[in-house]
Amino acid sequence: MTQALDRVRKAARLKKKERFTALLHHITVDTLQMAFYALRRKAAPGVDGMTWQDYEADLEPRLRELHERVHRGAYRPQPSRRTYIPKADGKQRPLAIAALEDKIVQGATVMVLNAIYEGDFVGFSYGFRPGRGPHDALDALTVAITTRKVN
Repeated sequence: MTQALDRVRKAARLKKKERFTALLHHITVDTLQMAFYALRRKAAPGVDGMTWQDYEADLEPRLRELHERVHRGAYRPQPSRRTYIPKADGKQRPLAIAALEDKIVQGATVMVLNAIYEGDFVGFSYGFRPGRGPHDALDALTVAITTRKVN
């Protein structure tokens, strides 16, 4: 987390009623780069056909250009590539695969918003939080049941 996002996180924790109205300046080239390196390297390419390795070949100029488009208001997400995954009951589940740049911008936005909202969650919240999942919730439940008196 960058120092600026750390300050946002602290402000959100200390001033619960504070409204954040200008957050775009926190999406920097560095934030976009962190979001890029957080992506899965072998993920399927979106409609643009761009793979992680192809994008990394010219990473710095591409991220600077993406940053400029985002801040100019010229960035437009591309339509997602639709694929279907078969389910056990014979039906199919639709899956949307976003273009690589869209994943980068989404990841950077998530970083900024997580800095604000992570402080609002209580310790036993596990859904859709970074570094937490259903297995962590089950582990906490097991500890609670085995160490405390329950009916």
